[in-house]
Amino acid sequence: MPINIPQKLPARQLLKKEKIFVMDEDRARTQDIRPLNIAILNLMPEKEKTELQLLRLLGNTPLQVNVTFINTATHKSKNISKSHLDAFYETFEEIQHRRFDGMIVTGAPIEHLAFEDVNYWDELTKIMEWTKDNVTSVLHICWGAQAALYYHYGIDKFELSEKCFGVFDHTVSDPTVKLVRGFNDQFNAPHSRYTAVSEEKIENDPRLTLLAKSEDAGVFIVLSNDNKHIMVTGHLEYDAETLAEEYTRDLKKGLDIKMPENYFPADDATKQPPNTWRSHTHLLFSNWLNYYVYQETPFEWD
Repeated sequence: MPINIPQKLPARQLLKKEKIFVMDEDRARTQDIRPLNIAILNLMPEKEKTELQLLRLLGNTPLQVNVTFINTATHKSKNISKSHLDAFYETFEEIQHRRFDGMIVTGAPIEHLAFEDVNYWDELTKIMEWTKDNVTSVLHICWGAQAALYYHYGIDKFELSEKCFGVFDHTVSDPTVKLVRGFNDQFNAPHSRYTAVSEEKIENDPRLTLLAKSEDAGVFIVLSNDNKHIMVTGHLEYDAETLAEEYTRDLKKGLDIKMPENYFPADDATKQPPNTWRSHTHLLFSNWLNYYVYQETPFEWD
């Protein structure tokens, strides 16, 4: 089934070129089904790239999905036009009267800050508190996952001695859990972060289950035992070129950054990196939408 997105959203034409099934709003209204309503709190600076990455995944399932993009009112992005935000985004104040079947909270390049020092932390905590009664299941990505672990479970992040940067091998702890159904026992996933969370604290918290981890990158997928929150500390949604773009950007800034590990063929930055995580990305999003959103959300919210 298709994903229903605004007619003039720039990502729309790119999705069509990739043969992702998208639907016009007029046609969607004639479908005699109950579509899933998914909110995306996009905290990434290059919002259009993140829009495309997430819409590509939400559009590759048997479910019809309506998407609402949310941006923070207390932080103005410098990398996206005001006209784009005005046309395609809403603030929390504008949507807080609604209920959503699912929500995605993206990462943000602000790991060097304590959570309370982030200029939109108060707004984000209001949103996270609101999700408890108004969203069936929330998928948190990278910094968004660390923020959720901190706010909901009191597990803080800590700084790494060097950036966790590259594509790493991960193992699944329990392949019978619905979220990782169909996963290989070992799989690849990209990471790009300067902070991490404690594996020991997560495993000792009776409210949480550690579903996947890496010997090199640490904690990866954490599931709350009430299925309300899914925390993914890496970036399965990334395109094949995303880490290369980040590497080039950091070099231009003069940062002392190592080449992403296990990424470029023969560690040659002139060669095209392969996407070795795509199938598991689609599995994760499909399993989340099906088992944790569609199967759990009421047909009509009371």
